[in-house]
Amino acid sequence: MKIEFTVPFRRVPSPRTLAVEPAPEPQGRPPRISRILALAHKLDALVRSGEVSSYGELARLGHVSPARLSQFMVLLHLAPSIQEYLLFLSAADARFVTELGLRRIAREPCWDRQRKLFERHLQETTCFSGTTERSM
Repeated sequence: MKIEFTVPFRRVPSPRTLAVEPAPEPQGRPPRISRILALAHKLDALVRSGEVSSYGELARLGHVSPARLSQFMVLLHLAPSIQEYLLFLSAADARFVTELGLRRIAREPCWDRQRKLFERHLQETTCFSGTTERSM
């Protein structure tokens, strides 16, 4: 006995569709300190992967002095929460953060103390500008 029949293999669209709004695109150029920190991460990845043999060679390739390159790289010693804050910093808030101040904070080996120093740095700079203080 032989039975033949056709089976329809049509896909029925899923009745539920998720409407997700896209994240708003940042307006303008990212703040300078955010770009420097992102560059430090990229340069560190190049050296760690072996694409560039040393930081000295990286400085030569980038046409910067080794001292300036080390200033960039010291920002990688900041606490992860501070780095995240800096990478997603708005242009309006960027005027309160200085590279020199961040390098001073990065010298502190304890991340908890770094966060306290960073909050104090933000409060001091916002007090001088006459705006309200902002927490991390």
